[in-house]
Amino acid sequence: MAGMIRTDLALEARQLWLEREQTEDLPGVRVEERQREGFPVTTVEVLDRQGAEALGKPPGRYVTLELDGLLRREADAFPRAAAALGAELRELLALNVAESCLVVGLGNREITPDAVGPCTVDHLLVTRHLKEHLPEDFAAFRPVSAFCTGVLGTTGIESGDLVRTVCGELHPGCVVAVDALASRSTERLCRTVQIADTGIVPGSGVGNARRALDRETLGVPVIALGVPTVVDAATLTLELAGRAGAELSPESFGPLGGLIVTPRDIDKNVRDMARLLGYGLNLALHKGLTVEDVDLLTG
Repeated sequence: MAGMIRTDLALEARQLWLEREQTEDLPGVRVEERQREGFPVTTVEVLDRQGAEALGKPPGRYVTLELDGLLRREADAFPRAAAALGAELRELLALNVAESCLVVGLGNREITPDAVGPCTVDHLLVTRHLKEHLPEDFAAFRPVSAFCTGVLGTTGIESGDLVRTVCGELHPGCVVAVDALASRSTERLCRTVQIADTGIVPGSGVGNARRALDRETLGVPVIALGVPTVVDAATLTLELAGRAGAELSPESFGPLGGLIVTPRDIDKNVRDMARLLGYGLNLALHKGLTVEDVDLLTG
């Protein structure tokens, strides 16, 4: 049954493996749990091929920030969440002061659960052109550029081809690819952020995988930043059945197993999470900024 459960989250992939093997020891994978600004942070590090095969994830670091406090509207939750996300991103980016960054919003703005990437770009401080034309006025800012790829069905162009072409023109120090993800559980939808230094395969969460965006294909480090917004019906059904102590046969689901489930307030949740991702990126990329600064600069 575990093999039928789909998730983009390394944290969940590890949990599934442990449940299936009924053990607490997963060779080739190291896990660290801590707190950042009052939010739980879990780092799953895939160390070798054995760990990669167990989790179905390439070797690298996967940082999961859980944001239940943000959904509960705790005091100062948004500034703390943005600061936590910014700090985690800054550590994975590891850019020097002068290096530029290209942020790519993946997904389809017209389909709400898939709009995380494009909506995040709306909250970015793009500064590459300002650094070029007004270098003294914007000396404290990093050169940042951004664009949204759209999807193959509306552009006729693979996202990977577009990003590779732009990288060839701009020569950024790194790429941050922002996308919607899939989770095994509704409890993590729109309240979890995953950051990975392994790149990303657009569309993989809903079974529509495209060409990978990673160091091998783009020639620069690629950080994947995402929020789970959907769970497929088969995964959700198996998860709920497991909680109830029942066993189901996935083969009996038929076409209904391929349905995608998303929260009814997904429009508000995507707006909120995209704003958080945008602010976290701004804090990570431009040294010394505060949330109040970003409020002022993004208007």
